[in-house]
Amino acid sequence: MNRRNFLKATAITTLYSLAGCNALAQNQVKAKPNFLFILVDDLGWTDLGCFGSTFYETPNIDKLCASGMKFTNAYAACPVCSPTRASIMAGKYPSRMDTTDYFGAPQPNPNSKSRRPLQPARYLPHLPLEEVTIAEALKEAGYGTFFAGKWHLGESAEYWPKAQGFDVNKGGWSRGGPYGPGKYFVPYGVPTLEDGPKGEHLPDRLATETVKFIDHQKGKPFLTYLAFYSVHTPLVAREDLKQKYIEKKKKMNLEEKWGQEGERKVREIQEHAVYAGMIEAMDLAVGKVLDHIKAKGLDENTIVIFMSDNGGLSTSEGHPTCNYPLRAGKGWMYEGGIREPMIVRWPGVTQKGSVCDSPVISTDFYPTMLEMADLSAKPKQHLDGQSFAPLLKGKEMNREPLFWHYPHYGNQGGAPTSAVRMGDWKLIKWYEDDKLELFNLKDDISEKNNLAKTNPAMVKKLKAHMDKMLKETNAKLPTRNPNAK
Repeated sequence: MNRRNFLKATAITTLYSLAGCNALAQNQVKAKPNFLFILVDDLGWTDLGCFGSTFYETPNIDKLCASGMKFTNAYAACPVCSPTRASIMAGKYPSRMDTTDYFGAPQPNPNSKSRRPLQPARYLPHLPLEEVTIAEALKEAGYGTFFAGKWHLGESAEYWPKAQGFDVNKGGWSRGGPYGPGKYFVPYGVPTLEDGPKGEHLPDRLATETVKFIDHQKGKPFLTYLAFYSVHTPLVAREDLKQKYIEKKKKMNLEEKWGQEGERKVREIQEHAVYAGMIEAMDLAVGKVLDHIKAKGLDENTIVIFMSDNGGLSTSEGHPTCNYPLRAGKGWMYEGGIREPMIVRWPGVTQKGSVCDSPVISTDFYPTMLEMADLSAKPKQHLDGQSFAPLLKGKEMNREPLFWHYPHYGNQGGAPTSAVRMGDWKLIKWYEDDKLELFNLKDDISEKNNLAKTNPAMVKKLKAHMDKMLKETNAKLPTRNPNAK
């Protein structure tokens, strides 16, 4: 056993020794709940019918929302994908693991000809093997563990799902999008997913693999982690769905409308037919899995969690969606880049059609799932997560302020920033010029009015917490670029 695996095994043992005999005895009597964790890539806060879209159609997810709890202030730990995915797996802020940019992004280069003011911080391009993932924690507790779709947490197979606690991996590898010969259709060009018949569509295939795994469990508790490649670029939809939304756009008399975010144009209305088709195909795949769980009589003991990994893509790469009333989108520290559509259905606990406005963040899933499974020890693993189980039970949650750190230039126009949210207040620090922006999200969800000059006391309070978290997580900072203009 190498040192990494030894450390991980020791951490897992510690986790369950901390859980105590009472919890173990309880699990022998009470059936462990199953988990279906659905993560959609690049899905914006208003990209679902149940979150306000009138153009995109998501009847299956809307039905899930009506049967569970809708979170209106749920956040990704980063405005881009890999860091958020790492935060879910490990229960830690990306800055604590140095996983602060999407894996594959250029590292800082002192010989670069870039004239930008800053050199971005160096980052670690994989989820460290020393981290005890939520999959490993549940696997140790007797769960069958399954992963399907986008992983994007390490270049080599040494860091892919099977090395991080998943028994089965269908489609997870280094790439962040379906960039093979057929893109979202066969041939996929994915080494961990064999090609199906001609014309097969990737979202449906991932749902089919999920269903197969559930059937193979035969009563054993399971974690199925369905991480869609949808709705990430390349923008490719089924032709029938594309034509459907071309016609719908005409009937609704919708036209493109553009605004400006920094140097980037930003889409201000949802009317992209291809993107709409991609969303509906993803929704159909979600429905396929949910319907199967119900048909097999598993719905009353299966917890369903639905989330996105970052904001909708609105300022780059086709600008396929609009996040209004949120500002900007993927790659930005404004709400459009980090606030996500989130739904949780915990049978027998969550009230149907309930809505929760309390802030939660992707690091919180780890301790919440442990508590749901009666494995509520608090190991050192999920240092930055807090269980939001009280919210699911209709109670209040006394939580720490939320924290973000993105010391990079995003492909979508964003620049190196850190942020803190405390109650209704949010502070953003821009590292290029040390500018501070303060917003009251309750009164100004679109972040139009910077109150930093008129409320210095709140700036000081939030800045102190930001500095504390930067130090506590040993956050890497960008540096001055000697080649800057």
